[in-house]
Amino acid sequence: MKIEIKGGRVLDPATGLDSLSSVFIADGRIVGVGQTPAGFRAEAVLDATGCLVCPGLIDLSARLREPGFEYKATLESELAAAVAGGVTTLVCPPDTDPPLDEPGLVETLTRRARQPGYPHVLPLGALTVGLRGERLTEMAELYEAGCIAFGQANASLPDTQVLMNAMNYAASFGFAVWLQPQDAYLARAGVAHDGVIAARLGLPGIPVAAETVALATLLELARMTGVRLHLRRISSRAALEMIRAARREGLPITCDMTIHHVHLCDEDIGFFDPLCRLDPPLRSAEDRAALSAALAQGEIDALISDHTPLDDDAKQLPFEEAEPGASGLELLLPLTLAWAQKAGLPLVAALARITCDPARVLGRAERGRIAIGCAADIVVFDPDARYTLTRERLKSQGKNTPFLGRELIGEVRYTLIDGQLAYCAERLL
Repeated sequence: MKIEIKGGRVLDPATGLDSLSSVFIADGRIVGVGQTPAGFRAEAVLDATGCLVCPGLIDLSARLREPGFEYKATLESELAAAVAGGVTTLVCPPDTDPPLDEPGLVETLTRRARQPGYPHVLPLGALTVGLRGERLTEMAELYEAGCIAFGQANASLPDTQVLMNAMNYAASFGFAVWLQPQDAYLARAGVAHDGVIAARLGLPGIPVAAETVALATLLELARMTGVRLHLRRISSRAALEMIRAARREGLPITCDMTIHHVHLCDEDIGFFDPLCRLDPPLRSAEDRAALSAALAQGEIDALISDHTPLDDDAKQLPFEEAEPGASGLELLLPLTLAWAQKAGLPLVAALARITCDPARVLGRAERGRIAIGCAADIVVFDPDARYTLTRERLKSQGKNTPFLGRELIGEVRYTLIDGQLAYCAERLL
């Protein structure tokens, strides 16, 4: 189908393009930006007046909860939430039930997700069988089935011999390993950042050392094996300093952080708000400021939603007993816009952290761009729309977010995936 997106402000973070122009789409790809291609006649015109037109968002961590956790969310509900939030490509962690440690499970997931109007779902394969940290999976077979890299999700891997073998195996095939630096023993039984707030509330703490000790191990093993290492959910200033030093050595590492850690800190726990029970925990205000500055400078490669939909029972508990995690697929865009506004960052730079930069982490340069020849994965949104976030607005089955009741900015009007209209705001229908 031939589509013209007309009258919008087109932003392409990969090239810095920022202009009022039209985007022309045919056969699922972008065939023109600004100037109408010869012989092009649109079969449909999308009015983008007053809106921004940018590449579809790429989220490096979004749990879809299937198989195994359908009572928390379903594939259909979360992919509907994704397109409503402008997300056109997402990485699904392997912590399903059973975990994504067998090719058949991966193939079933990707086949179900390969439907018109659904975002591109890229599975992260389990690094060890059952995520138990004992025996390596058949990574080559999982890769053939569709896995783009390998990790442990939230599961620990304390056996450094197994970890080294996993990195060696992955490096020999050119596979990337995605791991969260968190020492299982230092973090054991902790539920909040080990600081003044946790002490005042009487909550068991998780020290920053839980992140830095584990990070030191990961960096040393990456140095030994030469594996491509992606560090998930960085949460502290101390970890940033270690990553900077490792990059100066030339280690092939990338990293991400969650959108929640840009906006929140341990002070937001308030009086034991279980919606602020996250993994990793919300760190100090100083850590938050350091993370925000590093993100603005491009030292953190991507912002992620770390989407973790939960049923109400999992959060309607005392803070220590509540399950960690927050719903975030539909909030990645508005919270990124709010961060850009607060940080005084140009929109084109802020949007890079959720479009072309994560595409680079994935090694998929054709995604996250608005350029002739690229796939027509596009989001059109009103950057000035303001609304109060309510449970009813969320299409995700998980309503667990600490941003309920807050005023947000930025509302998606259209989402296109491979040139097909996957989402249109209800008020436009």
